[in-house]
Amino acid sequence: MAYPEHFAAHLRLTILRVLAEAPAYKANDSLLTSACDHVGVPATRDQVRTQLAWLEENGLVRLEKPMASLTIATATERGLDVAAGRANAPGVQRPSPRG
Repeated sequence: MAYPEHFAAHLRLTILRVLAEAPAYKANDSLLTSACDHVGVPATRDQVRTQLAWLEENGLVRLEKPMASLTIATATERGLDVAAGRANAPGVQRPSPRG
């Protein structure tokens, strides 16, 4: 796997993990960008939005766009299962066991 695909898979998992810990499993793209950077997966807001669109296409999040400059993501049940390692999704890094 080439680095861009490897990075995208990690970014997708990181987004799902952040949403799994967020109130109501929901966060906006600005907060997700900051949270990814905080855990060592630095990404631009555009990269986060691109991966949110991919996650939506694959049924792992639902997106709302209350205004042009803001995207709000909510994890689906399947997205939460993938974040926890209870399900696999091709294109999303499988989480390592938490100790």
